[in-house]
Amino acid sequence: MKLFSAVLVISAAIASTLADSVPFVRLDKTKAALLVLDLQDGLYSLARDFDPTLYYNNMIAHAALGKLFDIPVVLSTSAQQGPNGMLPKAILDMYPSVPVVARQGEVDAWDNAQFRAATLATNRSQIIVAGITTDVCTTFLALSLRSEGYDVWANVEASGTTTELIRDVSNDRMARAGVQLLSLFSTVCDLMRDWRNTPGLPEVLPWLNVYFPAYGRLSAAHGAGLANGTIVPGEYGLLAPGL
Repeated sequence: MKLFSAVLVISAAIASTLADSVPFVRLDKTKAALLVLDLQDGLYSLARDFDPTLYYNNMIAHAALGKLFDIPVVLSTSAQQGPNGMLPKAILDMYPSVPVVARQGEVDAWDNAQFRAATLATNRSQIIVAGITTDVCTTFLALSLRSEGYDVWANVEASGTTTELIRDVSNDRMARAGVQLLSLFSTVCDLMRDWRNTPGLPEVLPWLNVYFPAYGRLSAAHGAGLANGTIVPGEYGLLAPGL
């Protein structure tokens, strides 16, 4: 019994230490930059922990965050002349004036002087990143950024790798280093903060309809219901009292 109590005390102490070591930080669109890291056409085939159509759409949605919130964007590729390939045309078309940092051999993007310079030039302390593969491209850079003092958010829906096991181990490794793991919708909501902000309802709902249709269709169904003005038999019993 004493041994069990001692284990509980030690576990609580470890949990408390870990909680205090990485304080909660909120995303702020005035402090954030977006990194589109190695989301290349060739590497895309390695992302087998996601449905391929869903994952490709998540990649494009990740890149589009920069347009929605008008935050600095850094594009980078790894050995794009080889099988890794180029960034998708859909991403390049979004940012025709943003140069692509085409790394020739550096696996960790932070080892590339041009990439470091481009990131530093954003003058932002918060970094949102996603890449292929999760265990190498995303994790290596996220850990390097943490060691440099950046607050880092990894978009788990736009990072992909070969297996679910590797994904989970890699996400755990980042989380233990203080990288915040979040979904696309969570990223949008944290950057927006309030539906009354700008961008807010008028800008974000159409964006979600394209890149996160689960919420876009929710809004469309509500709008159609109000515009049509018809409640069919049986629906009244589903509504809150007084409606």
